[in-house]
Amino acid sequence: MNMFCHQCQEAAKGTGCTIKGVCGKDASTSNLQDLLLFVTKGISIIHTELHAKGHRHIDADKFVLDALFCTITNANFDDTAITNRIIKGLELKKNLLKECNSMGIPLPKVYEVTWTASPEHFAEEALKAGIMSLSDNEDIRSLKSLIIFGLKGLAAYAEHAANLGFEDEKIHTFIQGALAKTCRQNISADELVGLTLETGECGVTTMALLDKANTTRYGNPEITKVNIGTRNNPAILISGHDLKDMEELLAQTEGTGVDVYTHSEMLPANYYPAFKKYSHFVGNYGSSWWKQRDEFETFNGPILFTTNCIVPPLDKATYTDRIYTTGSAGLEGAIHIEGRKNGSPKDFSKIIEHAKRCQAPVQIEEGEIIGGFAHAQVFALADKVVEAVKSGAIRKFFVMAGCDGRMKDRSYYTEFAEKLPKDTVILTAGCAKYRYNKLPLGDIGGIPRVLDAGQCNDSYSLALIALKLKEVFELKDVNELPIAYNIAWYEQKAVIVLLALLALGVKNIHLGPTLPAFLSPNVVKVLVENFGIAGIQTVDEDMKLFLA
Repeated sequence: MNMFCHQCQEAAKGTGCTIKGVCGKDASTSNLQDLLLFVTKGISIIHTELHAKGHRHIDADKFVLDALFCTITNANFDDTAITNRIIKGLELKKNLLKECNSMGIPLPKVYEVTWTASPEHFAEEALKAGIMSLSDNEDIRSLKSLIIFGLKGLAAYAEHAANLGFEDEKIHTFIQGALAKTCRQNISADELVGLTLETGECGVTTMALLDKANTTRYGNPEITKVNIGTRNNPAILISGHDLKDMEELLAQTEGTGVDVYTHSEMLPANYYPAFKKYSHFVGNYGSSWWKQRDEFETFNGPILFTTNCIVPPLDKATYTDRIYTTGSAGLEGAIHIEGRKNGSPKDFSKIIEHAKRCQAPVQIEEGEIIGGFAHAQVFALADKVVEAVKSGAIRKFFVMAGCDGRMKDRSYYTEFAEKLPKDTVILTAGCAKYRYNKLPLGDIGGIPRVLDAGQCNDSYSLALIALKLKEVFELKDVNELPIAYNIAWYEQKAVIVLLALLALGVKNIHLGPTLPAFLSPNVVKVLVENFGIAGIQTVDEDMKLFLA
């Protein structure tokens, strides 16, 4: 076993990747990420103790968020960048430990790992620092993994909010405290179940903070028809999730003759009022993240990755030298745009000059797709929606949020959407929408049958919509609503969304296309018995179940 990773839905054979990640990461990258996570746990343990004594270090908070975000699936494939983070983390840990010792603060005993330059020894020690360090007990290991992966998604959302100037010290405290607890060898399964629910509660808090950050800065998303065709100008394609990067790129490309298009999860940027003032903001190019190897070839211009969802290019790819990364994203051979310094915006001049030398994108489709149905917009339509439900025009809502993926069994979600009765409405967020957001599903009395709330973090909007409907219909339980949950997942941000929904009391969520490999049979049993979590079957079988 050269590596072990089972954090995403593509885990090899449904158990874990041991030679090379299905996502494309090499064993060396996986092992470095394990070591980075291990160092981050050490920092969290020490800083938690210091924080309890009133000593908070903002650089520690920032490091933990970045390190966790960096290890999310498809975020960073740059071994040098990850190694530099490890070195930085070890120095930070050393300084925090020195402060702790000077204050006489006792620390829990923590397993320390060392490694050498020997590849075999390196892999062995990295594995010790990774999954094998959690516990010999399968269920304890499973619960710790569920929490850690949820914390990775939580950190991603917290970092996006922080980039916009919105932070909550309690979120940092929780993330680091929870990471520290996963290092305890004597922690019980009951304690971990409780910590799992606390992680979900913190997920709700963090997504609410990010929603506030986005809407305060850019306005509430509006119903918008997004162009999916092209113009005859050189252009930049921006992918990922970070709206602050989007804002700065649009400002710096204005008047340069370079157009800007969104890709995949950046599509919802088209819904925000603040971005609509830019005439060179054309629309969205392409579909979901996993189709990028084809779509980047035809785009012709440079591509900016602001976060995860990178698919390493094949050797024959012609677009390799057109990839730029920033923030927690990284790819060996790509040009990395450094972070903000002293409050100044990022400098996107290199990618803008590169774009000017490129041909205009090749048009691969034409027309429009509609979105912008975040909670504020749906609340504005509440009377219309409620009337449609009361009259029977809308029989049921289906929450089909989450992630898309490249496996063939993902076609289930397209078929499911196509077979849904015409008196049902799909509520979606995340890149899962690309399985059906271009289908001619029509509308119900002017209400589109696919209501796109935005990015994966905007699943929070879907929860608010459900809670609002519960209030309108004067129900005691959100689970009494005519809403079914058929959610697709892929990576760790979907994990925190799931835990957040559970924390809000949502039950009977169907999760697919497969259940997470890191869940042990006993942990699955707990989720089934307490929350009604279930997998998916065939489209026809599930259709009968959901519509019964």
